[in-house]
Parts: sequence; C-alpha cells; structure tokens
Amino acid sequence: MTNQQTDEMTKPAQAEKARREAEAAELKRKAEEEVRRKVEEEAKRVAEEARRMAEENGEKWAAAEKTSESETADYHVTTSQHARAAEDENDAKVEGDRRSRSRGGKSAKQKKGSKLSESKADREEARAVTRGGKGRRKPSTLQQGFNKPAQVVNRDVVIGETITVAELANKMAVKGSQVIKTMMKLGAMATINQVIDQETAQLVAEEMGHKVILRRENELEEALMSDRDTGAAAAEPRAPVVTIMGHVDHGKTSLLDYIRSTKVASGEAGGITQHIGAYHVETDNGMITFLDTPGHAAFTSMRARGAQATDIVVLVVAADDGVMPQTIEAIQHAKAAKVPLVVAVNKIDKPEADPERVKNELSQYGVMPEEWGGEAQFVHVSAKAGTGIDELLDAILLQAEVLELKAVRTGMASGVVIESFLDKGRGPVATVLVQEGTLNKGDIVLCGFEYGRVRAMRDELGREVTSAGPSIRWKFWVCPAFRRRVMKRPWCVTRRKRVKWRCTVRANSAKSNWRVSRNPNWKTCSPT
Repeated sequence: MTNQQTDEMTKPAQAEKARREAEAAELKRKAEEEVRRKVEEEAKRVAEEARRMAEENGEKWAAAEKTSESETADYHVTTSQHARAAEDENDAKVEGDRRSRSRGGKSAKQKKGSKLSESKADREEARAVTRGGKGRRKPSTLQQGFNKPAQVVNRDVVIGETITVAELANKMAVKGSQVIKTMMKLGAMATINQVIDQETAQLVAEEMGHKVILRRENELEEALMSDRDTGAAAAEPRAPVVTIMGHVDHGKTSLLDYIRSTKVASGEAGGITQHIGAYHVETDNGMITFLDTPGHAAFTSMRARGAQATDIVVLVVAADDGVMPQTIEAIQHAKAAKVPLVVAVNKIDKPEADPERVKNELSQYGVMPEEWGGEAQFVHVSAKAGTGIDELLDAILLQAEVLELKAVRTGMASGVVIESFLDKGRGPVATVLVQEGTLNKGDIVLCGFEYGRVRAMRDELGREVTSAGPSIRWKFWVCPAFRRRVMKRPWCVTRRKRVKWRCTVRANSAKSNWRVSRNPNWKTCSPT
C-alpha cells in the first residue's frame, strides 16, 4: 500500500477520536456546573434556615431579657412610689425587731429559721409566682461596681539627686513591682529599697510616661541666696583666708605662733595640732585670716575642709626633711580646691637644711618655683628665729592682690563651717568662717540639713562679739554639718508666736549622707 492510501484510512479514525474527546469534555463541564449549582442551593438553604430561626428566636430572647431585668430589680408588690417607700420602711423596722429578739436569747437554729419577716415573706412568695416559681433570690442592691480608668494618668514627678525605688513608685502612684519591671527592661536590676541616681530615675519615669522635674540638693539654698537683701551695696575688698598645710612636725603651728606672738603650740596634746584653728592677724599691709590644719595622717578630712574654705594655701616644708606623704596630700587638696600655693621652706636655720632639695622634690609634683618659670612663690623662713616672716606675709598679700578678693558686707550672712563639736556646757558649737554679709547674735541660720539660732559668738581669743563680717573666724551655737553653707534666715511674727521662715531642705534619700546628724547628742538642736 502506498502512503496516500494509509493517510486516507487514518483520517476517519482521528476524526472519531476528536469527537469522543469533545463529548467527554462537554460531559465533564456539565458535571462541574451541576455540582456548583447544588453547592449554591445548599448555601442558600442554610442561610434561609438561619434567618428563619433568628426571626423565631428574636422574640423569645427579648422576652427572656425583659424577664431577667425584672427579676434583678428591687421587687415591690405595688407600683406606687409612696407605697414602696412605706414597704421599705416596714421591712427595716421588722428586720431590726428580729435582730433585737435574736440577741435577746434565740439559739443559732432559731436565728437560721427566721430570716424573713411575714410581710417580706409574702412579697417573696408573690414574686416567685410572678416569675414562674423558680425561687431565685434577687441580687443584693449593695453591690457596687468600680470602673478601672482606661487612660493612664501622667504626673509631674519631682526627683532629687538620689531616690529609692519605693519613693519613685510612690511619686508616680504605681506599684513598686512595675518600677522594677521597667528597670529590668532598661537593663538595670534594683530592689524596692535600693537607692538609684537621678539619671536612672529620670529614665524610668519617662519610660512610664511621666514628666520629670529635676531638683538639686542645694537648690532651695541657692534660691535663698539669690534673694539676699544686699540692696545697692558694692563689694568691698576683704582679707584673704590663708590655710597653713604640710607634714606633721614641719613647723606649721610654730610658724603661725611666731606670727601671732603666742604659744599655741605648747597647748596642743604632744605638740600635735588636733583641730582646725582659725585666727586673724593684723599686719602693716592689712589683715590676714589664718587656718591652721593638722598635719597628722589621721586628719585627712580636716585638711580637705581647710583647703576648700581658703583663698591661699601656704605649704610648709621642712628644709631638713623634704617632701613627705602629708606634703603630697596637701598639694593634692590645693589642686582639687583650685587655690594658689605659697611654699614656706621652714627650718632654714638648721645646718642640715637643703632648700634646693625641697625645690627639686616639689617640682616632681607640679609645684614649680617662679625662678624656674612656675607660679609658686618660695620663701625661706625659720619659725624659731623669725627669719623670712615678713617676706612670707608680703608674698601672701601679693597673691591676695592678684586674686582681687571682695565681699558684700551688708545683707544676710553666708559662710562655711570649718568644724563643729558638742560642748558639755554650751551645747552644739561650730567654728564658722564668714564669707559674705554680716552675722549677728540672735540670727536664725541654716546649715546643711540643720538649723538653729545663734545664742552667742566668740572670737579666737574667747571674747564675746555681737557681729561678724567677712573673713572673720567665730564660734557660735549651731547644729553640725561639715563644709556646708551657713546662711542667715529672716523670720516674721504671726499671731502669738514667732515663726521661722525657712525652706525645707530635702534629705539625700540615702541615710549614709546623714553622718553627723545621726549622733543622738545632736537631737537637741532646735531654736530657742
């Protein structure tokens, strides 16, 4: 057979195959349409059934809700308002009689059996018939609901330099656990009574959505000092405050003793100064106030206070001993307080004295003499023979002229507590250095966290004084506080008692900062 005959025989077969495939596709399409139609009809039927059931049950649900509301309401037999009030009054009276009879001698079993009065029982029975006899009790009318505020209240939180977690939570009106959780989210772990710094407290408060107001420890004192009644008074030159510092037994007190022409050194225990002495000396060129600090290693804090309250530091170094540990410490205190140094090379009259050695050793600690290009004045003195004393005083006054020290003598006084102690006969006594203004006997003073009235003032010789101006050392009755500001306080008269006008100084939260005021002997500190 040829190829033409073969093609003619296969054409009918191919046409038949195509016809059968078309019929199969048509049947499949019709089957899919039938299935889709049945699904749509079923969905319509279900929706119609649900709508019909909702319409049928809507009336039942409304009736049930109305019945429930009537059951929860306070039931009365009558609809008259006056009659209902009379029923309530009668119920209260009957209930009171029943309780009095129960207290009169009824047993517990009788108390349990007589819960309702007759009139109340009748109304309960009538209500039970009305609601279908189910016998459910009406809800208590004393139940009250509390709606929790949906919005958080943001507050102004005042934070000091330090604060405990509990105090911070109290200021924000939240639980302490919430504050601790917030701190844990910020990466800080703390307990409820732990003291945190101002920056941490600020972050926590702002994280919880509150507005923070920062307060400094001495902010109220600064505000008071800004309101000092100085008027139009101009600043006047004042005497320099000079602190004598150096190693023990290098001749500090002996040097000051020669200047004052007294024997202060002989009165000290073992010849060692054990407190800060303050004296003012009149010279040909003006007055100088000296502070004599201890040189022993046990009095580091006293030397630090002396350096902070001074204008000029006189560093006494023995020419035969050189630089010693307390000499280095005195240099560090002077640099920390940013006050100029005048070096007094003492004991220059001894055969073994070596002033050049002192200069070389001091230069290693940053104290350079003027002849070497530095700023420190070196004066060779002898406290025993009096050599170089006039040159030392001239160097001090020259340094004071460079500093241009001035102070306002009028208005409320302010100063620094050098040291304080408890006198058995006079009570709390403080050695104070006036820096501005004039303090008078009877003034109210504020010192750190304590306050009091000045009962008496004495100078370094023990003489009674009534007032003290700038750069004058004086002792007076005051509560203790080391190296703190002292301020005179005004006061007024209200009604029949004198009332101090004083600001409330906030505590530092951490009780460790109340070192001095913990002493029970100071509890008597109160104005007289």
